[in-house]
Amino acid sequence: MRPEADALPDTLGCAVAGKVPGKYTCLTWMPRFETQKFAMAPYHIRQYQDSDQKRVWDLFIRGMEEHIPATFRHLLILPRTLFLLLGLPLAMVLVSGSWLLAAMSIFFVLLLMKLLARQPWKEYVAKCLHTDMADITKSYMSARGSCFWVAESGGELVGTVGGLPVKDPPLGRKQLELFHLSVSSQHRGQGIAKALTRTLLQFARDQGYSDVVLDTSILQKSAHALYMSMGFQKTGQYFMGAFWRLVDIPAIQFKHSFPSA
Repeated sequence: MRPEADALPDTLGCAVAGKVPGKYTCLTWMPRFETQKFAMAPYHIRQYQDSDQKRVWDLFIRGMEEHIPATFRHLLILPRTLFLLLGLPLAMVLVSGSWLLAAMSIFFVLLLMKLLARQPWKEYVAKCLHTDMADITKSYMSARGSCFWVAESGGELVGTVGGLPVKDPPLGRKQLELFHLSVSSQHRGQGIAKALTRTLLQFARDQGYSDVVLDTSILQKSAHALYMSMGFQKTGQYFMGAFWRLVDIPAIQFKHSFPSA
């Protein structure tokens, strides 16, 4: 699917900013991780500005569309899909005696799988663009304990990540949820996703959070490796809805707990 762990956007869920206070607003917090330079290209991580909105939306939409081929491939190897691809053409030949109809039935099954792979990601994008992504400043930048960052390289916006307080954390815990970690396809393999994640972890630590949590798709294997390399641990999995249960694609939950927590 991708060469490194930061290749595709890998967090799921849309949110509305919670009311859990932190020590600072995002605009008054000063990160220590701002600029990194590599042999390929330098990049800079900064806080979101209103002028970034269209570019953030474009990066988010393109990133979500990159999940469609992986979802399609997953659908193709499901036992029920393989049974349909083999059984339907055979039934067409036995009933009609036509190999042309058999071939057409395979085509229509593949077309249906393609549409099924596309639809949930389109719905997810629409949902996010009407909730937390509709007004990023209001959702992430205005309240204490939340923030949104972008990565720039050569004047181009190439990465994003956001964090919002968990509204109902476990008793005695204060948790920040990571959202919308994404890096453009042209700037992968430079450690930008790790830098964005480190920035969010530093922010969470400085704000007094005990944990950073996130949800990501089971399809994002290299994203799992990225998070685990940065101290996250898997804590569970669940299905986001009936479609995801039908196609056997659960969301995986991760948590990073700070040593002092």
